[in-house]
Amino acid sequence: MKILIVGSGGREHAIAWAVAKSPKAEKIYCAPGNAGIAEFAECVPIGAMEFEKLADFAEEKGVDFAIIGMDDPLVGGIVDVFEARGIRTFGPRKNAAIIEGSKAFSKELMKKYNIPTAGYTTVYSAAEAREFLRTAKFPIVLKADGLALGKGVLICNTPEEAEAGVVEIMEDKKFGAAGDKMVIEEFMTGREVSVLSFCDGKTIKPMTSAQDHKRAGDGDTGLNTGGMGTFSPSPFYTAEADAFCREYIYQRTVDALAAEGRPFVGIIFFGLMLTADGPKVLEYNCRFGDPEAQVVIPRMKNDMLSVMEACVDGRLDEIDLQFEDNAAVCVVLASSGYPVKYAKGFPIRGLENFKGAEDKFVFHAGTKFDAEGRIVTNGGRVLGVTALGKTLVEARANAYKATELIEFDNKYMRHDIGKAIDEA
Repeated sequence: MKILIVGSGGREHAIAWAVAKSPKAEKIYCAPGNAGIAEFAECVPIGAMEFEKLADFAEEKGVDFAIIGMDDPLVGGIVDVFEARGIRTFGPRKNAAIIEGSKAFSKELMKKYNIPTAGYTTVYSAAEAREFLRTAKFPIVLKADGLALGKGVLICNTPEEAEAGVVEIMEDKKFGAAGDKMVIEEFMTGREVSVLSFCDGKTIKPMTSAQDHKRAGDGDTGLNTGGMGTFSPSPFYTAEADAFCREYIYQRTVDALAAEGRPFVGIIFFGLMLTADGPKVLEYNCRFGDPEAQVVIPRMKNDMLSVMEACVDGRLDEIDLQFEDNAAVCVVLASSGYPVKYAKGFPIRGLENFKGAEDKFVFHAGTKFDAEGRIVTNGGRVLGVTALGKTLVEARANAYKATELIEFDNKYMRHDIGKAIDEA
């Protein structure tokens, strides 16, 4: 099979790494890709939002199967464009990807189908937001309705912080059109857990659990980022929590989307809060999380390409999804100053230390080849260093040891990824 992967981050590198192991994969293309993905795929200089160019390329090369990694093209309708050209594509159509594209839609879906989530209201103007906040209970959460690179969520402890958030999201439009509408949500307390799942429109198969670290600084301080590291599995996601989620959240979500005429094929990411009242949904994403994919995919036993094909063909119920009885920790190596302002273009040293390793991996997020053919930094999040271990404690120690093998100017990372493991 000829495969096209659309995307350029650590998630797409992990997908390419897994797909390359499939005996079905004859040739892999990735658009636009990065320097790490180039080890497994021919990288093509076409942007992820250039749908017609991508479809033209897929037709020209005789691509048999396309995998869409990123949220923007999915929400924008790339799957609809590809399917209209007869290209088998893994990912939800536009009308199903809206579960990530609009937080207001997702909250309304959960309310209608009795899927556990936080109480909320949707506002359509700054004036409406201020009126609601006048009598609100704090802390409270403000969420830009649309896509905001994982950064459009503000936790406000005081009315003053909420006012600043309203200005930022709805008046200054820091997140662009994503702030045209805003969800104001009650603040939930508990452990956060991420569960990714394969879906074929009617059947859902949850993967192993994971936990992300969004804040830029140690101790969960600083600004929200796209993710500074992850661990899998979560020791807080118990068998009881899993059973509850399978009955009242996972299958109910797939059934709700089908009932609305929006059958979901692809990956649903469930962001969960394990509250004192039981698990509740924080958010949905319509694709693999990043960096969650970088700890979940290396633990997967199945041929991922076969699982993705089963989703597209509507026969996911035939798949016995299995994961290794081990643990994984990913530490993101970022550019100092991320997520605000940072320099790039620095040569990366030490990548050869991961060649052929079966217990440690480096997934490229923001890299490229320079004019001299060297791999250099090309983003805020540069690399995800993932290591396996028999236990989470061992995997964490291995991951931090592996980060010492890579150097580049401006290298920055958190030193407490997986610290919550110690409290389990």
